[in-house]
Amino acid sequence: MIEKPLTPEDVEFVTTLHGDERISFIVLMQPRGDQADVLLRAIDDVALGELRDAANEGDEPEGKEAREPARLALQHSLLALRAAGSEAVGQVVEEHPLDSLKTVVDEAEADEVIVLTAPHYVEEFFHRDWASRARHKVGVPVLKLFAHSE
Repeated sequence: MIEKPLTPEDVEFVTTLHGDERISFIVLMQPRGDQADVLLRAIDDVALGELRDAANEGDEPEGKEAREPARLALQHSLLALRAAGSEAVGQVVEEHPLDSLKTVVDEAEADEVIVLTAPHYVEEFFHRDWASRARHKVGVPVLKLFAHSE
C-alpha cells in the first residue's frame, strides 16, 4: 500500500528486501484527500519543522480530483517495479482501503504486506496509521517502511 509514487530508492529498497528471491507486487495506491488527514498531515509537518509544507496542505487534490494523480502515480510505480525485474500489478483504492487490502491478501495468498508511507507521527502515536490498522486486519506480517522523498 502506497500514498505516492515510488522513488528509485523506494523501488530498490522493496525489490531487494528478500535478496535474490523473485517476488511480485500487488500495489494498492491510496489517494490522499480526506479532510481529517489534511489536519493530521499538517500537524505532522509542524512536528517535523516543515512549516512550508504545513501551510500548503490544503493545496492537494481531494476526492474525485485526486483519482487521476493517484492513477498516474500507480502507473509510474508499476513501471518502475517492472523495470527492476519484478512482476507488478495494482489498483487505486478509494473506499474501504483496509477491506480492499484484506481481499487482495486473501485472493493472492500474499506472504506479507508492505506499507510504504511518509512519517505520520500523530497517526502512529494513536495507532491510526495504515500499518497499525492493517496488522489487525490482514492476517500476514505487515512491514512498515518510510518512503523516500524526491
